[in-house]
Amino acid sequence: MEVEEVKKVLGIEFSFMYDVINPILQDLKLDKDAKILDIGTGKGRMSITLALNNYRVLTGEPENDNSEYAKQDWLNDAKKVKVDQLITFKPFNAENLPFEDNYFDAIFIMGALHHIENPATAFKECVRVAKKRGYICAIEPTHKGIKIIRKKIPTHPAAEDPRNYIKDLPVEIKKGFMFDVFIFKK
Repeated sequence: MEVEEVKKVLGIEFSFMYDVINPILQDLKLDKDAKILDIGTGKGRMSITLALNNYRVLTGEPENDNSEYAKQDWLNDAKKVKVDQLITFKPFNAENLPFEDNYFDAIFIMGALHHIENPATAFKECVRVAKKRGYICAIEPTHKGIKIIRKKIPTHPAAEDPRNYIKDLPVEIKKGFMFDVFIFKK
């Protein structure tokens, strides 16, 4: 399915996030057989975008997360655009990742860091499971983005600055209107 058709099928919110995420993926130039982790499945926007780029992705969130942000019907959207076979869901907690050291080529945390109870521990886990020369990409709302989100969800938490949790890795920051992207390289 062509990207413009996918955007029509999945709607404006997906379209907007795709336009934020896809250029980052293109810049990273990951191998097509890269091992990729998406932390915080939510509506599946990150996983679906990865799959639309022909990447296989493992995604998950805590099994006991009953917040309005978790357990969204991402699978139905992935099926609508015929990429569900590239996405595997596994429940896990970001603060205690059930994966071996140095396993993933890239880890993405899109709009989920500020929902994680202990972001410092989660980032320590990300560093542990990322391969040497692997990437950890955190996509967090800007102050303007939070204001817009809070019009729809008034209790939405403030964004996090992931640089507070990873001090010893180089980071590239791509500033945006609604979201900033923090790309750490191990």
